[in-house]
Amino acid sequence: MPKPLRAAAAPPPTDTTSGALPTYLRIAEDLTRDIGSGRMAAGHKLPPERAMAADKGVAVATLRKALQLLVDRGLIERRQGSGNYVLGGNRSVGTYALLRLELAGQGGGLPTARILDMTRAAKPAALPAIGASDIGLRIRRLRFLSDTPVAVEEIWLDARWLDKGALTPKTVSESLYRSYEDRLGLKIDAAEDVIRMGPLPDWAPAEFGAAPGQNLPLIERRAFDQGAQPAEASWTWYDPTRAQYFARVP
Repeated sequence: MPKPLRAAAAPPPTDTTSGALPTYLRIAEDLTRDIGSGRMAAGHKLPPERAMAADKGVAVATLRKALQLLVDRGLIERRQGSGNYVLGGNRSVGTYALLRLELAGQGGGLPTARILDMTRAAKPAALPAIGASDIGLRIRRLRFLSDTPVAVEEIWLDARWLDKGALTPKTVSESLYRSYEDRLGLKIDAAEDVIRMGPLPDWAPAEFGAAPGQNLPLIERRAFDQGAQPAEASWTWYDPTRAQYFARVP
């Protein structure tokens, strides 16, 4: 059994995000993940809109904007005089369609992230091949699910994309793939993951709750652009007592 990690106190939501998504989109993404995972099955009736809005602390108009996005994605249908019903799960839609980390034991969890460091640097020799250049953009982040710190990430974007636009800590939203698309015209269409164990790096913040060098589950990812060319590689160390890797097949 993995050694339990010390739980870190969750900071205020404004501290866990970099470029927070609009409220309606955060709600839509949270519901999209629940539907895509099967936790909200086809035929499931959503609570009344006023009750949902009150539960989420938003205006009814904001909730309805989120629900309309789910309608547009083909995930729910709105039946006049009856309510909102789930049509079925689809993990291929939404801002976090390629995210495979969920809260341990319960699933779901709205993803957010805090940037720890962003710089151009020489790619490490162990990095999976993502382009001809020896230079890449390195992004280190602390990842949260529903404001609980669950992972640390080191992400490398190939240098060929850096001439397409500017990425800075202030312009990157809490969804990195959304930022790629908005800022660089880069759409991540597919990814391949390898999962193994690996020591936590020494740059991981104490807030994560694990000591550098502690062996943790490690996801090594190579992601591909809209032309099916490798564009990004990353390493994600996660706490197995707080998060789990989830993939639906097919």
